[in-house]
Amino acid sequence: MAKPRMTRVLASAAALLVATSTACAAPGDSSSETGSSDGPIKIAVVNAQSGQLSSLGQWEWKGAKLAADEWNEKGGIDGRKIQLELFDDTGDPTVGTNVARKIASEGFVAMIGTAESAVTVAMIPILQQSKIPNITSGQSPAIAAIKSPFAFYNGPTSTTYDETLARYLVDEKGLEKVALITNNGSYGKGEREAFTAALASRGIKPVEDRVVTTDQKDFSAALTSIRQKAPDVLFVGAEEVEAGLIVKQARELGITVPIAGAAPMGTPVYLTTAGTANAEGTIVSSPYLSNDTSEASRAFAKAYQSAHNEEAELHGAKAYDGANIVFTALKDSDGATGQKLADAIRATKYPGLLGDFEFDESGVGIHATSIGVIKSGKLVAEPSS
Repeated sequence: MAKPRMTRVLASAAALLVATSTACAAPGDSSSETGSSDGPIKIAVVNAQSGQLSSLGQWEWKGAKLAADEWNEKGGIDGRKIQLELFDDTGDPTVGTNVARKIASEGFVAMIGTAESAVTVAMIPILQQSKIPNITSGQSPAIAAIKSPFAFYNGPTSTTYDETLARYLVDEKGLEKVALITNNGSYGKGEREAFTAALASRGIKPVEDRVVTTDQKDFSAALTSIRQKAPDVLFVGAEEVEAGLIVKQARELGITVPIAGAAPMGTPVYLTTAGTANAEGTIVSSPYLSNDTSEASRAFAKAYQSAHNEEAELHGAKAYDGANIVFTALKDSDGATGQKLADAIRATKYPGLLGDFEFDESGVGIHATSIGVIKSGKLVAEPSS
């Protein structure tokens, strides 16, 4: 009788081992790449919900949630509901890596976010190892430089933003005495490198190039030096709040030349921080200038207003596009995960709010921006010449 009993014990142990291995498997493991046929599809949304960058994170969450709600109202993906879960990275790369480990261990098939390039860069190695596709709102070229097959942008990189800006400022307006003030974070570094490269291709060297820290509040020393160089235009490469503080202090110090920068300077937080009068005339390179540029943007803005009781803006639109791309790829791949889902995202051609997405090998899907100018507290399209 001992032998049958031992056989049953070994069989039970083997079954337990299989169950444990299945439960612990990362969502992107090859054993699960065809996905599950039932139950909700778990997708993580990661962004700052606290700290200086929390406004970006809250906009992104609302944009992604709107997209998920719309899909779920229509039956989800092949009858399965989309289950979004929000994680607060606080804008800190260390927190972001801890969040990435949590996502990798809890059955999430994809991640939307973050808006902070430094956090995205920190999270990518863990997400890549776990085969979890990530569509980020960061714009630093450092994200593409990692060459992860699981990392995608839901907007242009700094290279595109700043080439458009240089073309407008230098080629069209003839402003060749350019001063820069950027921060030393991933976003600021990406902006500085991209914009100086765009200037260099035109034979221009900045008359002043000042770098500040991401947590700096007093910019008087850098701005005084810039004022002494009498530039034609001041380029600011910093996130919304810091950019607003820089511009406010620049105006207080008597710097009256045009201010220029990328997408953060077209947001309500920048406008509020800088002050409407100080922000007037700011030149912005962005793929989404307003909620009134097309029928699609007007429909999105109306739905966003109805869902969240506030006006939509760029970051919400980016997350909405990114979420829709992930959902479309899931539907087209019959709920695949891991490498198969990443391949489906790369193959997705999506007519988005920011433009027509078509992903290249670097994970970039949008390759153009437009120029807008802040007038009377509103970002409006600058007529092309």
